Amino acid sequence: MYVTIADFIREWNREATLTQKVLDGLTDDSLNQKVYQEGRTLGRIAWHITTNIPDYLTLFGLNVNKVENAKNVPSSAKEIAATFKSVSEEAAQAIEQQWKDDTLSQIQKAFGREETNAQILMGLIKHIIHHRGQLTVLIRQAGLKPFGVYGPSKEDWVHLGVENPLL
Repeated sequence: MYVTIADFIREWNREATLTQKVLDGLTDDSLNQKVYQEGRTLGRIAWHITTNIPDYLTLFGLNVNKVENAKNVPSSAKEIAATFKSVSEEAAQAIEQQWKDDTLSQIQKAFGREETNAQILMGLIKHIIHHRGQLTVLIRQAGLKPFGVYGPSKEDWVHLGVENPLL
């Protein structure tokens, strides 16, 4: 759990960098990939990750600019990636400027339960990680090589001396 704002910012920046690398690997064509007919597209999920950050933070009292035209998924993968970059940077700045270390222990109502602000911030990171996992599956289905988030992708194992990791 986060005890200081600096603790959170370190993890936020690390996870934002990993998410940025995933988003930077998208192509415009890949944005239409779905797992199933009625499911969200890869582009919709990537845009949801991006636009949800300011929505989530404002819900818990932080002053962050919302993403313009958030309801419409861009057709450009570069636009989604660039918007994520600016939103994640602005989120970090807002938290650093508007909350103090003791703010993290304050309790708020969050989705029907009481949570500390530290738990709320952890929830935001977990939300992004959850959807980032969905993206990596859709990226593979779209015929692209996913970025290895917490370890190498199948194609990158060869650089570690492993020919074809089946297990």
